[in-house]
Amino acid sequence: MAYELKLPDLGEGLTEGEIARWLVSEGQEVAEDDPLVEIQTDKTTVEIPSPAAGKVTSILVEEGKVVPVGTVLVVIGGDADGGRRHADADAPAPAAAPGKARATPLVRKIAQELGVDLDSLDGTGPEGRITEEDVRGAASPGEGRREPLRGVRRVIAEHMTRAHREVPAVTWVEECDFSALDLQLLVPTVLKACATALQEFPELNARLEGGELVYLERYDLGVAVQTDDGLVVPVVRGCDSRPLEELRAEVERLAQAARAGTLAPDELRGSTFTVTSAGKLAGLFQTPLVNYPEVAILSVGRIAQRAVVRDGTVVAAPIGYVSVTFDHRVVDGARVAEFGLAVIRLLEQG
Repeated sequence: MAYELKLPDLGEGLTEGEIARWLVSEGQEVAEDDPLVEIQTDKTTVEIPSPAAGKVTSILVEEGKVVPVGTVLVVIGGDADGGRRHADADAPAPAAAPGKARATPLVRKIAQELGVDLDSLDGTGPEGRITEEDVRGAASPGEGRREPLRGVRRVIAEHMTRAHREVPAVTWVEECDFSALDLQLLVPTVLKACATALQEFPELNARLEGGELVYLERYDLGVAVQTDDGLVVPVVRGCDSRPLEELRAEVERLAQAARAGTLAPDELRGSTFTVTSAGKLAGLFQTPLVNYPEVAILSVGRIAQRAVVRDGTVVAAPIGYVSVTFDHRVVDGARVAEFGLAVIRLLEQG
């Protein structure tokens, strides 16, 4: 008997996934619950186990392909050719069938001007839609080495493009004296300060959904972590109520899991506000993109000894710049400035 593994519903409204890596090959014998494939979503990487014991008859989707939920990925047991025909019959139809390329009128106009046949392209947009980048890429000369965006990097590209397209972002910047702060506790202290200040500025701990501003009464803050595969934002829960040492341990645990690729899906969902610390490699300050659908993101730039004036005397102090990038549809600059200064006061108190 042949068993078909279909891409399951991974929750959180996710409708598709990328085949990140096959953990088996055709002809290999597997036991029930043996790991078969790693699926990359816009949240995390999920390992899918085998539904049954037997021989891997047919692998139907190659690595790097993005397919909708319900697509048959692999057949375990049964006849190889028969299994493949049966699986293909159940697989969803391609999003852009020949002669029916999905593209906006603007993209069609650009394709006509550049002499690009839309029916010859595989769209990289949602549901196989052909984008302007697809058309211009097809029209450009084949110069240089090309690699398709895959995995975390593809997800980052899609997420950042959406944030840039939908959020009219503005950045506010001010300097902060970190003399009173143990820099080994920088990230958890910033999380605590933000959670405290957000209670006074609830419009920054919110989401814009369908023309409504949804005020969130929890303080689950995302922390940007750089990994070998790209930027990942795990979520630190309850930043308003947890003690500093507990926040420090949680930040370290999540950062290690992010770099090892072992974060659970729930550890990447539901952030209400995001904090990023660019660390020693940063410039003076950053203008990060808002982590959509959040309203704002706070960044701490490189902290270094700089000249400051205290009681009329020039002295050296650890100075860094705090920046807040925010959605100007939701909040005005004056309000963000008040929030940023509140965070800075808390940081300068130590």
